[in-house]
Parts: sequence; structure tokens; C-alpha cells
Amino acid sequence: MSTPTEVLVLDDEPLVCERLKEHLERKKYRVEVFTESRKAVDRLAQKRFDVVITDLKMEGPNGLEVLRFVRDQNFGTQVIVITGYGSMDSAREAQYSGAFDFVHKPFRAETLEATVRKAARTARKLAAQGAP
Repeated sequence: MSTPTEVLVLDDEPLVCERLKEHLERKKYRVEVFTESRKAVDRLAQKRFDVVITDLKMEGPNGLEVLRFVRDQNFGTQVIVITGYGSMDSAREAQYSGAFDFVHKPFRAETLEATVRKAARTARKLAAQGAP
């Protein structure tokens, strides 16, 4: 039996966090949610997650800074950036910084879950290959 996929959701909108948590937990993911990016970064320093879903624009560390933190830690964790303020420049910067995907709000929970599933497969493949 495989272990559940660990997902961290970071969005400064509590409703987004609540809805994603409910949907992903129904699909058997283990989900931790944060509305403050500093607290999310502190948690990321303590625990490895398979997938991080982060909003782009927030006070404190923004989504790109969170993405870079995850990349610098070499977790093999895959990061999905979500935003309601997406531009081609931010999408390019997210991809250049190593994002698994860039998703525009509003999105359907089912669509984002499919992206999480793919990102989790990539994270597990990297872990099996020895990524820290």
C-alpha cells in the first residue's frame, strides 16, 4: 500500500484553501493549508511535501519566493503556482524558476487535482531516483 500524497496549499484567501483542502482530502491526499506565506515556508523547512500549491501574489514571501525556497531545498517537491493576476511574464518566470505548472484563477478543483496527480507522480519518480 502506498503512502498518501502530501500536499501543502498556500493562498491568502481562506476560501480557496478551504475548498482545495476539502476537494483534495476527498481524493485521499493529505493536505495542510496556510494563509500566511511565512508560516508555510517555516513548515516547508520542517517537512517534505510531494506537491506545493501556492498563490503568486501575497504579503511576505510571494509565490515565486516560495517556489525558489522549495527548489533551493532540493526536495523533489513539485510546485504548482496559482494566480488570479497571471501574465505571460509571471508564467515564464514561474516556469524558469522550476514550477511544475502555472494555473490561472478561477479554476475547477477537478482540473487542479489532475495537475496535482501528475505533479505527485513526478515527485515520487524523483524521490525514487534519489532526490533529497
